[in-house]
Amino acid sequence: MAASKVYFTDMRCKVGVSLLDKLDKLIRAAGIENIDFENKFVAIKMHFGEPGNLSFLRPNFARAVADRVKALGGRPFLTDCNTLYVGRRKHALEHLDAAYENGFSPLSTGCQIIIADGLKGTDDVEVPLEGCTEFNKAIIGRAIMDADIFISLTHFKGHEMTGFGGTIKNIGMGCGSRAGKMAMHSLGKPKVDPEKCRGCRTCSRFCGQSAISYGEDHKAFINHDICVGCGRCIATCNFDAISNDTDADSGILNRRMAEYTKAVVQGRPNFHISIVNQVSPCCDCHGENDAAVVPDIGMFASFDPVALDKACIDAVNAAPVIASSVLGQCDHSQHDHFTSIHPTTDWRSQIQHAEAIGLGHADYELITV
Repeated sequence: MAASKVYFTDMRCKVGVSLLDKLDKLIRAAGIENIDFENKFVAIKMHFGEPGNLSFLRPNFARAVADRVKALGGRPFLTDCNTLYVGRRKHALEHLDAAYENGFSPLSTGCQIIIADGLKGTDDVEVPLEGCTEFNKAIIGRAIMDADIFISLTHFKGHEMTGFGGTIKNIGMGCGSRAGKMAMHSLGKPKVDPEKCRGCRTCSRFCGQSAISYGEDHKAFINHDICVGCGRCIATCNFDAISNDTDADSGILNRRMAEYTKAVVQGRPNFHISIVNQVSPCCDCHGENDAAVVPDIGMFASFDPVALDKACIDAVNAAPVIASSVLGQCDHSQHDHFTSIHPTTDWRSQIQHAEAIGLGHADYELITV
């Protein structure tokens, strides 16, 4: 089978040409105009960023995509689903406030913003799945499934639970309603190393399920009957006292996200864009972001989400390490930046399972625009 085509442009701009001009040229070269958008509702799935985090994609990128969709006759809207964990995106009112605070509005993006799973994260649809091993159905935000066409616009970065956060993460985890996110996370249970725990209680402030308590020794304890395995506590611990039990937990989560991605894109036109800049080591769901681990690389687009993620992985792994970043403090002799930063994760399981269930192909042909 022929390799999937992935289109790429770097972040360099001549005088008179902006990154937004280059993005529009990129998605047109990648074939977005081959989709019939006339009078179709078009979901543009992206992450609006947790307030305090500054590595999320600027609204200008969304505007460029929405403007192209409208020029082709479509009716675009930006969308995301509510979160499980403590933060400012766990219900639609806070979620919209967070989006507006980070610069996303109908004025800045040229289209409306719809929180796909509704006010409390309960407005969802069960989508049947075939040929999968983890699920026979996925629970997806209703507005996303109501759309005629689906486009993902992703900020590519590292991730503390899955190794990297790319197109599959943006779609699979991002489009799951709160019930869907619960289903995906349910076996990924972190544990506390009491030798390292300082009893600072930072982790409990970020636990959306009140699953963390403290004993007489002031050490944290995670109740796995309540914990949903979101991994928030892992990243918020300053003393590396919290980790996953096994690598398999990361693999399970990666496989489940791939299956949820299949539920979202199957049976309708879909197109995918990934911006590889400000490559932070952790997810944009945090209310902060660490320094980028590699220099800005460029923008990628494809009809194949698996090929797109693999092209971005390869580009990041081929990039020089920023010495002052967290990656610069890691052993990166294996030239696998994602595993160097998050050694308990298995990012390959995400790509392998996505291929196995027919979501796309890891083999790609990179075409520079």
